[in-house]
Amino acid sequence: MRTIPRSATGSGRINLVLVVNAGSTSLKLSAVAPDGAAAPVESLEAVPEDVAAVAHRVVHGGVRLREPVVIDDTVELELEGAVELAPLHNAPALGAIKRARQLLSDLPHVAVFDSAFHATIPDEAATYALPAQVRKEWGIRRYGFHGLSVQWASERVRVPRLVVCHLGGGCSVTAVRDGRSIDTTMGFTPLEGVPMATRAGSVDPGALLYLLKHHLTLEALDRMLEQESGLAGLSGMSGDVRELESSNTPAARLALAVFTYRVATAVGAMTTALGGLDALVFTAGIGENSAHVRGAVCERLGFLGVELDAEANSSARPDATISAPDSAVRVAVLATREDVVAARATRELLGL
Repeated sequence: MRTIPRSATGSGRINLVLVVNAGSTSLKLSAVAPDGAAAPVESLEAVPEDVAAVAHRVVHGGVRLREPVVIDDTVELELEGAVELAPLHNAPALGAIKRARQLLSDLPHVAVFDSAFHATIPDEAATYALPAQVRKEWGIRRYGFHGLSVQWASERVRVPRLVVCHLGGGCSVTAVRDGRSIDTTMGFTPLEGVPMATRAGSVDPGALLYLLKHHLTLEALDRMLEQESGLAGLSGMSGDVRELESSNTPAARLALAVFTYRVATAVGAMTTALGGLDALVFTAGIGENSAHVRGAVCERLGFLGVELDAEANSSARPDATISAPDSAVRVAVLATREDVVAARATRELLGL
């Protein structure tokens, strides 16, 4: 992350945007200048004086909210109604919104949605095979998430056919054609898709119905899928890939094998949607820092022409290319900059 020049801070001429990013496993605050330079902000009580607006990353805006919107009491109430759709994300985001609007009441606050970038997904990819009432009246469809991260990656790696692996506490794999999302692994909620740190990813709905009928309450099933599954559930340890990589237990090895297998097959599915693959991006905490995960995923994708430079992969620090010189597919490791994308959307909406 580039930093804001000391001489500019407090000048009153920069029009910084404070970006509040309340993820499922972290809360990040940064002040972003118009050129993308940014500086971390310690707390909402320590916001620079020359902040002109506040951008809030919100994962799920429900059925109606997808485009950036100025937050007022009505929007806040609507976001409260969407908490159950992404409880690990929306609950902390809503808490941050309430706190920020209280402390920074003189500034405009904008909600920027992770699902917005996926608005271009075609109907055949966004539609579940469910009755019309469920789809049309109740709004059950595939929305997709991690859109700010994927948008940033697509702007850094400009190729016709791109797959972005956002692998962190939450994980998704997205197909991007000519800069536009055409399919992604997350769906109506951030529970669908590949396994994650504590979330299960896709599970046969018949198995979930069976558990409800015979073993678990609705609340227990919800808790299991959101907080007790994924890498943590497979390993019996934690969802931290660093801990799993340092362990020799069969459960830890199984967790990493399941995870990398599912990510690789998701890349294959996204490649089908694209009709081929020109570049593959790894980003977010696991994608940026785990050479093992990147290597294990790419090893399964050799049939697509993916070939890593082993040394480049093992020593990679974002931003870097880690594919071999003769690889048919470029493979890159990128630091995600959701803050820049959110700040830009806020400036455009407010005319800053």
